Amino acid sequence: MAVVTETIQISGIRCERCVMRLAKVLEGHEGLEEANANLMGQVTLAWDDERTKRDALLEAMARGGFRELA
Repeated sequence: MAVVTETIQISGIRCERCVMRLAKVLEGHEGLEEANANLMGQVTLAWDDERTKRDALLEAMARGGFRELA
């Protein structure tokens, strides 16, 4: 198991409710080991690189209205 950890900056988080919505979007995602978000839009993700990919996690977040900032 190759666990990758990365912190990314996303748009769409403005309140605690947004953090909870993001948690719901990522809940049960295959291969996701850990996800932590703060109100500044920083999300730290840890995933098993053999079971999911960064792009799949970003797509899941985008479906919930959260996008990575460049």
